[in-house]
Amino acid sequence: MDTTFKGTARRLTDLDLPRLGARIGVGEDEIHAFLDVETSGHGFDAQGRPIILFEPHVLFRNLSGAARAQAVAAGLAYPRWGEKPYPRDSYPRLKAAIAIDETAALRSASWGLGQVLGENFKAAGFLTVQAMVEAMMEDEESQLLAAVNFIKFHKLDIALRKHDWAGFAKGYNGSGYRKNAYDTKLANAYRKWSRIKDTPWPPAAAPMPPQPAPAPVPAPQPPKPVTPPASAPMPTPAAKPSPISEYVERNWLWRLILASIGVIFSWKGK
Repeated sequence: MDTTFKGTARRLTDLDLPRLGARIGVGEDEIHAFLDVETSGHGFDAQGRPIILFEPHVLFRNLSGAARAQAVAAGLAYPRWGEKPYPRDSYPRLKAAIAIDETAALRSASWGLGQVLGENFKAAGFLTVQAMVEAMMEDEESQLLAAVNFIKFHKLDIALRKHDWAGFAKGYNGSGYRKNAYDTKLANAYRKWSRIKDTPWPPAAAPMPPQPAPAPVPAPQPPKPVTPPASAPMPTPAAKPSPISEYVERNWLWRLILASIGVIFSWKGK
């Protein structure tokens, strides 16, 4: 881990707030109010490091045995929140705790715009606390995204959408939120931002019109056997006339003579 804690330190853009707020169904006014109360709207200090708050009572529960005893002796850990005032700069205590146990130390600080506690790295969308801290060093967009993921993971987006400031503050900051008047500060910040014109944000894309169902593709049929056509019966040839009868048929004079002969013979026979 780079213990200078200096990355690119990119700031939020105007569209980051409404874009990330849309992930939990809120506008930029709710996100602005949340950021104002948590970190006064800044994710990096004057040296370009993520804004942090080191929590000695969290380090106490993340250590045990000789490591815990060492941290307690150094004034870095104690059992209960609020036993001693916090110093203005948390980094010297964080670095001293890293020398005892890096993972426990990183888990014991709240990071960036949303002041997400290192213990909550999984709810913030990271595999390790080291990965979370490295993202916090890069840009405020990653810091805000971690907070949005945490809000969604713990279903605090419901209270935020309803402007249930007490419910949201209790879920995000713990049962001691009243001591710091987090709910009142959230309500006041929201009223302030709701009077300021929002950054234009493109509406959700219109749904696609329903498309007609595709015509069913007929299942392939096996080829039908080809039946050869029945053979046509051969015509029976007509009997061929004899040459004499064919000649008689064609010659009208001979037909007349033959008919006359038939009449003569018929008369003689009477």
